[in-house]
Amino acid sequence: MTDKPQPGGLGSIGTAAVARVGYGAMQLFETSPDDAAAVLRRAVELGVNHIDTASFYGPGEVNRRIRAALAPYRSLYGEDLVIVSKVGARYTGDEPIPLAAAQRPAELRAAVEDDLSQLGLDRVPVVNLRRMDLGPGVAAEGDQIVDLDDQLAEMIALRDEGKIGAIGISSVPLDVLRRALPAGIVCVQNAYSLLDRSQEEMVDVCVAEGIAWVPYFPLGSAFPGFPKATDNPVVVDIAGEIGATPSQIGLAWILAHAPNSLLIPGTKSIAHLEENIGAADVTLDADALKRLDAVATPGADPWAHGVQRFLEAPQT
Repeated sequence: MTDKPQPGGLGSIGTAAVARVGYGAMQLFETSPDDAAAVLRRAVELGVNHIDTASFYGPGEVNRRIRAALAPYRSLYGEDLVIVSKVGARYTGDEPIPLAAAQRPAELRAAVEDDLSQLGLDRVPVVNLRRMDLGPGVAAEGDQIVDLDDQLAEMIALRDEGKIGAIGISSVPLDVLRRALPAGIVCVQNAYSLLDRSQEEMVDVCVAEGIAWVPYFPLGSAFPGFPKATDNPVVVDIAGEIGATPSQIGLAWILAHAPNSLLIPGTKSIAHLEENIGAADVTLDADALKRLDAVATPGADPWAHGVQRFLEAPQT
C-alpha cells in the first residue's frame, strides 16, 4: 500500500496492514448493482483496503456485488485488499431487525463456505464470530445458545484448514473476549461511539493485546429512539468551529481516542462515502478532545435508557 493513500494512517488486523478508515458494505443491498459497484470502486480509489461484509447481508447479494465490483482490484492489489466477514446470524427479512441467530458450529462453517463461494475467494482474510451476548439486536434462544469453546473450536478448525486467515469476535462483553484470547483473536467489533462509552475497558484490553478495535454504530445506533452523535450540541459546535461535518467529528474522535481503532462506516452514497473518509483529515486539538471526552461518562451504558425508548417508539 505504499503508493496508495492511507486514510487515517496505517493500522492492522492481525498481520494484515489496513488503512484506519475502511468501509462497511451492509447498505449496498439497498441500492442498484451499478451504484453499489461505483461506491466500492470509489472507496478503493480513495485508499480503502478494509471492507466489512457478511453472507447474511442481502442475503449473499452484498458479497456477490463486492466480488463483481472489485475483481479487477484484487488482481491489482492482491492481499492488500482485506475482506472481513462475520458469521453467527442468518437473514430473515423481518422488521426492524432482519436477522436471527445462527450460532451452532455447523452454521458457522456453512456461513464461511457461503462467503468463499459468494466472494470468489480461496480464503477469507478475517472472519468475526458474531455472538449474541450484547444488545441491541438479536438474542440467542434454545439450541442457539452455544458454548463459546465449541464455536471457537470450529473457527480454529476453519483457520487450520486455510478457509479463514484470522478470527475476530463481535457483540461480546469483556469476560467473553478474555476467554477467547487463546484462540488468537485479531479484532473486536462491538457497538461504541462518542455517546456509548460502555466499552472503555474493552478498548484498553484491545490496546494492550494488540487487537484491532472496530466499532459498529460509530455515530450512535440507527434504531429509532437512540441518540446520535451528529445531533449532540458539542459535536455540532466543534464541527462549525473547524469547518467539518458533525459525522466527521464523531468519526475523528474514535480515531484519536485509541491507536488501534479502525473505522468501517457504511453508506450507499459516494458523497457520504467521501465525507466519511474525509474524517481522516480532521485534526482535533486538545481542547476539542477534552470537550468531546466529557460528552459521555466512560463505562456508562446508554442502552438501558435507549432500549426502553426504542420499545416505546412507533415501529413502521
